[in-house]
Amino acid sequence: MIPLDTRRLFRAEFPALPDRAAAVRRMVAGHLRDWRLGSIVDHVVLATNELFANAVEHGSSGPADTVTITVSLERFGRELRVEVADGSPVIPVARKPEPTEESGRGLAIVEDLAADWGTEPPDPGARGKKVWFTLPLVATS
Repeated sequence: MIPLDTRRLFRAEFPALPDRAAAVRRMVAGHLRDWRLGSIVDHVVLATNELFANAVEHGSSGPADTVTITVSLERFGRELRVEVADGSPVIPVARKPEPTEESGRGLAIVEDLAADWGTEPPDPGARGKKVWFTLPLVATS
């Protein structure tokens, strides 16, 4: 078992294409299972998938763009943080879609699953933004 006080981080860049979502889900799930965090895999994968889909649909200007996914253990292993970075500076806004609408629920899903979420500027030298969410972790013995 990996002690939760050990610093863990992985980052991967994906083409901003809808068909890459399955690879994002597999990568996130695999790393979480390797970190012995299987109990939160479903919530993290679903929330990450929603942010990736938003980044592809609203944060990219075409297939040459990329989306960067970063997953890390923070606060001495007491919190999991996922960041999804894209090239658009436009900040996402949660919507209240009509019941008959087929989209517009992604950020509401993230809000329901996560302890917190938000946006921040990109890393130095990069363009766009990061959208992140966090989940508290409970240490198991």
